[in-house]
Formats: sequence, structure tokens, C-alpha cells
Amino acid sequence: MKNLFVPFGVLLMLALSAPLGLAQELVPTVQEAVGAANTAWIMTATALVLFMTIPGLALFYGGLVHRRNVLSVLMHCFALTCVMSIVWLVVGYSLSFSPGNRYIGGFSALFGNGLSADDSGGSGIPDVLFFAFQMTFFIITPALIIGTFVERVKFSAMLIFSVLWGLLVYAPVCHMVWAEGGWFFEMGVIDLAGGIVVHITAGVAALVFCIVLGPRKNPMPPHNLPMTVTGTAMLWVGWFGFNGGSGLVADGSAAMSITVTHLSACMAACTWAGIEWIYSKKPSALGAATGAIAGLAAITPAAGVAGPMGALLIGFLSGVACYYFSVKVKKKFGYDDSLDVVGVHGVGGLLGTIMAAVVAIPALQGFGGEGYDVVGQLGKQLLASLVVVVFAGVVSYIVIKVVQATVGLRVDEQDESVGLDQSSHGETAYND
Repeated sequence: MKNLFVPFGVLLMLALSAPLGLAQELVPTVQEAVGAANTAWIMTATALVLFMTIPGLALFYGGLVHRRNVLSVLMHCFALTCVMSIVWLVVGYSLSFSPGNRYIGGFSALFGNGLSADDSGGSGIPDVLFFAFQMTFFIITPALIIGTFVERVKFSAMLIFSVLWGLLVYAPVCHMVWAEGGWFFEMGVIDLAGGIVVHITAGVAALVFCIVLGPRKNPMPPHNLPMTVTGTAMLWVGWFGFNGGSGLVADGSAAMSITVTHLSACMAACTWAGIEWIYSKKPSALGAATGAIAGLAAITPAAGVAGPMGALLIGFLSGVACYYFSVKVKKKFGYDDSLDVVGVHGVGGLLGTIMAAVVAIPALQGFGGEGYDVVGQLGKQLLASLVVVVFAGVVSYIVIKVVQATVGLRVDEQDESVGLDQSSHGETAYND
């Protein structure tokens, strides 16, 4: 009888251990599935952010200039996409994300050294995909700046400025805010997708550039508003990848980021159009489109901590503030920020960065968590914003003056009158 218990015990142990072994086998399978989902989403988000520059931003800006300069604007965006991608591979990525000090990365990743198809960096996605996703941000940030100096700057000056600015302004700020060991990263500053890194830096550089460059000789109204509205729609959709992909995961937080991004844009568009309706009795398509971009820029830093109510608040405030700076302040001080880069991206990014500390509170459906210190976080947001405004302003001015002293900034008066399509590129957008 005793011998009968031996095989029975063995069978019992096998029966009990089988689910455990199965569970152990399933663990890596689940992890692989999650990794594959994250990878698929960030690949999509990378395409969406590139879509924001070409064709989104190109069409948005292209419709706002005179017909004799539309190809020039499209060429600016197209050329920056190509040039900045190469610069990112050669040195930009290394300065932004490789180990360095608190302020700038090192040179260990020059020419993509160390990039692989595996997740050796611990980001949850392949190294090369993180590289590609961040590359699209490096492309669009200097492309935003061109809106302030369209119709009057040399093509060569634009390219040289963008490369130098990307390495001397964007890369250090990116490292400080988004890289492990960076000053603001370790401080706990909130900036999900670039309120500081993209919009504040671009807005400040745009202000400095348009002041140094001077106004257009003969500013003309937008030549193709349908093109601008179409570009706005493309930017809006692309922004889902911009904000929704910046968490690098395909989960509920990414879904919330997309949702609040959309709501902020809707509220800002309604706010801007509503202000026009009150003052001029006619809400314009251009106003609604510009308002939507302001709401998208403002929610960018806060899209990882804001809930729906916080998104509406940021959308409303950005609609009011960006309208005021784009219409009233610009007119009062007389600087020719041609396509409102300062008023929309600079002001919107700064407002959103500061408000990120506020909308994170649970009372506004935010995700600051239990014991969240709104006052302490507000101080961090203000400090980071102030430092970057000063840094970006000073370095941008130096870069602009260097370019001015070498190749010059502005086309001559005759070329400006003829239009940059013909004078810079020898082409014409329209035959009639």
C-alpha cells in the first residue's frame, strides 16, 4: 500500500507544477506582446510627427504667405527635414541623449554609434526607434522658427542658422529636460512632449530673429487660406503622435494624452474664434485654425498629467493669451513675427509649461498623485522656463549674428520684391 503512494505523489506534484511552468513560459510571452505593442505605436507616432512637418507645417505656413513665396516656405520645411535628420545622426542625438553632464550629452553616440534594434537603453522600445522618434522633434523645432522670417531671409542663412541652433540650443535644452542626469529631468520638471524643449526655445529664437532681421518691406495677406486650414488639420492629427507617443508606451496614459490634446485644441479654437466674433462680429477660419495650434502647443508639456477638465482650462487660457500676444502685443511693439511663431508657440508653450503644475492636481482630474505639491512643482516649472528663455535668447542672438556676419541674413530688396520662389529657387508655384 505504501508503494502506491509514491507514483500518486509524483503525479500530484506534476499536476501542481504544470500551471507554474506554464505561467513561467507565459511571462516572457506577455512581455514580448507588450513590447511589440509599444514598438508598433511609437513607429506610428514617429510617422505622425514627421507628417507634422511635411506636409502639415509646410502647408500651414505656405498658405499664409504671398503666392510668390509659397514654394520658398515649402522648400524650407522640406530641406530642414533632410538636413536636420543627417545632423541628428552625426552629432545631434549624441549631444541630446548620450551620457554627459547636467547640461549637455557627450560624444559616445556620434554617427549613431551603439544604436541597435534591441532595447539596450531600457526605454521599452528598440534603441533605433527612440532615435527616430526624437529625430522628428529635432526636425520640426527649427522648422517652426521659419514662420517668423518668411519672405525675406536667405536660404543659405536659414540652413546654417538651423544647424547651429539645433546643436547649440535645442540639444542642450533637450538633454537638460529629457535625458537621465539632465538638470531639469532630475529636478522633476514636467514637460511631456516639448513645451520647453520645442515651443519655448522656438518662440524665443523667433522673437530674437525677427527683431534682428527687421520687418518685411511690403507684407501681404495670406494667399491661400484653404491650404492653411488643411495644414492645420494635418498638424492636429500629427499632434496625437507628438503627445501620445512621448510616453513611449501604448496604454491608457497615451490614450489620455491624445484625448486632452484634442480637447485643448477644440477649446482654444472656439475661444479664439469667439473673441473675433465679439470684437469684429465675424469669426474667421484663420482665427479658428490659429487658435487650434495655440491649444495644441499649450497642452504639449501637460499632456501627461492633465485630465479633461485641465485640458479645457489650458485650451481656454491659451486661446485668450495667444490671441492677445499675436494681435495686440505684436501690433503695439511693431515686431514683424510674420506667422505668429512668438505669439502662438512661444506664449502657448510658456503658458502650458507653467499650467502643467496646476492641472496636475486631482481636483482638476489631474494625475499628480497623492500628496502632490503644486506650489513646489510650480516653482520648478517657473525656474526651468526662465532659465531656458534666457539661454535660448542669448545663444540664438549669438548664432544669428554669426550667420549675419558670414553669409548675411536678408535677401536684397529686389529679390524680396520679386519673391523668393524666383529669386532663391528659380521656380513659380502658379502659372496664372
